[in-house]
Amino acid sequence: MAVAYIIILLTATVVLFSLEKLSVDLITLLLLVALIVPGILTPSEAFSGFGSDIVVILGSIFVISAALQDAGVLDWIGDQMRRRAHVGSKSFLLGMMGVVGGMSAFMNNTTVTALFTPVVSGLARKGNVSPSKLLMPVAFASILGGTITLIGTSTNVAVSGFIQREGMKPLGMFEMTPIGLIILAVGILYMMLIGIRFLPVHKLEEDLAEGFTLRKYLSEILVLPGSPLVGQPIGECDLAILDFQVLKIGRGAQTIFPEPGLQIEEGDLLIVSGNIQNLLSVRKIEGIEVRADRNFASSDLEGDETHMAEVLVAARSQAIGHRLVEMDLHAKAGVSVIAIYRHGQTFVESLEEIRIREGDVLLVQSEPSGFTLLQENFGLPVLEQVTAPHRKSARGLAVVGIFFAAVLCGSLGVLPLSACFLIAALAAILIGAVSMERAYQFIDWRLLILIGGMTAFGVAMEKTGTAQFLSELIMHSFAPLGTLGILAGFFVLTVIFTQPMSNAAAALVVLPVAIKTAELLGSNPRTFAIGIMLAASVSFIAPLEPSCILVYGPGKYRFSDFVKVGSGLTLVLAVVVLLLLPVFWPL
Repeated sequence: MAVAYIIILLTATVVLFSLEKLSVDLITLLLLVALIVPGILTPSEAFSGFGSDIVVILGSIFVISAALQDAGVLDWIGDQMRRRAHVGSKSFLLGMMGVVGGMSAFMNNTTVTALFTPVVSGLARKGNVSPSKLLMPVAFASILGGTITLIGTSTNVAVSGFIQREGMKPLGMFEMTPIGLIILAVGILYMMLIGIRFLPVHKLEEDLAEGFTLRKYLSEILVLPGSPLVGQPIGECDLAILDFQVLKIGRGAQTIFPEPGLQIEEGDLLIVSGNIQNLLSVRKIEGIEVRADRNFASSDLEGDETHMAEVLVAARSQAIGHRLVEMDLHAKAGVSVIAIYRHGQTFVESLEEIRIREGDVLLVQSEPSGFTLLQENFGLPVLEQVTAPHRKSARGLAVVGIFFAAVLCGSLGVLPLSACFLIAALAAILIGAVSMERAYQFIDWRLLILIGGMTAFGVAMEKTGTAQFLSELIMHSFAPLGTLGILAGFFVLTVIFTQPMSNAAAALVVLPVAIKTAELLGSNPRTFAIGIMLAASVSFIAPLEPSCILVYGPGKYRFSDFVKVGSGLTLVLAVVVLLLLPVFWPL
């Protein structure tokens, strides 16, 4: 009965992850409750994963990444790319993917992708190249680079912690480096020779209003004498009630970008966005003259100081999960959100009630100071903004030194890896490279809960005999294929599981079964564990990995674009990994 119960829980968890109706951390906590209540795990067993070295290492790396970003180190690296870029050439693609992959070997890949997406978008526009030709390679390189070192991705750290609990030696800092470098090199070569042929080439829209198909939502209206609108404040006027947003006012010779409290006057010429049919139906009642046939451009919504721009909802942005009405960007940053682009769909109406998601692209209207506030206070970087070079600061160099000292300390075994990175994170805070508030904000708490909880689920699979049951089932089914064939079956299973689940969760689900199977076969369980770990990092079929989600909107990609490019890359890398695994870790 216990085995059936665990299999039902596993199936339910995979389904809930794929539906995305609940957050992954909530699903994980519900899973733990489902293991504690019937007595399958004791509370100490269920929550032991949260107090492990894994959580300390990952949390510390997030803090160090925040310090590197806040100290200007990552900006400086991006600026070097801007100076040396010859966009559109294969040499640029090679250099770009090499730099991104190299940085991801030591940093969270989502952070690296978030840094380079605005930079590469700007360079693409400047070089008259479609961003869609470059942004997917950025995401793929950041994921591939994570295979190079132990700290390159949370999946590596999670797998290392799990096998240590199983009595095996934890993974070394550079144990995967030889095969990781080969994986990155093969991935770059594939993208340069094959993948680039399948990348979409979207027409470069010179006008943002056209790019967001905004024109069909824009109208110009004249406020006639005696109109009920006269004297009404913009934020509470009848137009706002009808879900129209006033973007610009022409008042005589004046051009006004309205504040919510500004009152409408007779003769005002308003540019509004919203459902034009609704506007036409009320024009007589409201005393307005609608000019719906005008061909608008972005310049009609801009002024001397007010401009339009696209901003990306980056990972760990404060905006994620919040509605625009809650954020009140106009009051806090002087920014108006005109449209939201999400997975091929543009939203213009009822924007205030839409909950922001990671990877959304917002079309905003603001003065330059507002764009700065969006980046600093909300984690919303401006796309395609090529700024002046940043200078290397003494604090930035100090953070780099602290980081590499931690890597060296952990590699040589001077102190446990968790202690080395915790000391480095504390040192970064003490020298003022990152504040405590920023440090807590930058930590991906959902990921830590996910890994801690799924580690406990692995314990439950072993304790109930589910891992043994599934291992025997798989072993008997694939026995004719030999040991390498069975390993290949687990590899494919992990790739399949990474589609609805995160990479780390997929690896932790498959890992107990794979290790038990290796033991029953008399094979090296470490080889199986590393194979599962790498399978989770070379799955590019669906754009559900956070790095891919971040480039989905800015690249104007479709789901099928990732399937076309990523399927071939996944197949090639699967063959490379399965051939090399027995070379580095004998079966």
